[in-house]
Amino acid sequence: MSLDIPDVVIERLPQYLRSLRALKNRNIALVSSADLGIESGVTPAQIRKDLSYFGKFGKQGQGYNVKALADDLTRILGLDQSWPVILAGVGRLGKAILTYPDFTPEGFFIVSAFDSDPVIVGTDVAEITIRPVEQINEYIKENNIRIAILAVPGESASDLIDQLVQSGIRAILNYAPITPKVPDNVQIQNIDPVHSLQTMTFHLSDITLNTNS
Repeated sequence: MSLDIPDVVIERLPQYLRSLRALKNRNIALVSSADLGIESGVTPAQIRKDLSYFGKFGKQGQGYNVKALADDLTRILGLDQSWPVILAGVGRLGKAILTYPDFTPEGFFIVSAFDSDPVIVGTDVAEITIRPVEQINEYIKENNIRIAILAVPGESASDLIDQLVQSGIRAILNYAPITPKVPDNVQIQNIDPVHSLQTMTFHLSDITLNTNS
């Protein structure tokens, strides 16, 4: 697949897929770009432009076949296969991630979890025995793992990310409150709830901007 596709386009594809699945669950067989736009919160023109990166979809005057387009996006996103995932960090957040039920239906399976706390290591969470973090590099290589979820404190994250990348991880979902640098061939998504809340409070605050030069 072309590497010239903008990241913002790729980030909208799961949004379209979620909307198409919702339409399918309502037994809607065909959908126009206008109606798909209402469902997904994206303009019809943007939807058409985004989809054009991946081929021709839909017919003039008829719209999109909901099932067919959902199947195509599932394939484009690589969700037509199973993805083994490891978790680093089994504190309160890590335990919540391990017990989150919606990874499996989407093809993501957390196959192992790691922590540095000897109290946690050896315990079971969601039928997964927590391993010592010292074993993480070996496990990644032996099992050809490419995706990792990181739920460790910020001070531990940078070094661990370097280890993950060196061991062969190519996609990281990062919950640590840092913005790490990774090689171009590694995909990373940073999820920081505090950062998101801080962004939203800007719109809730009464502020006076200083426009004096």
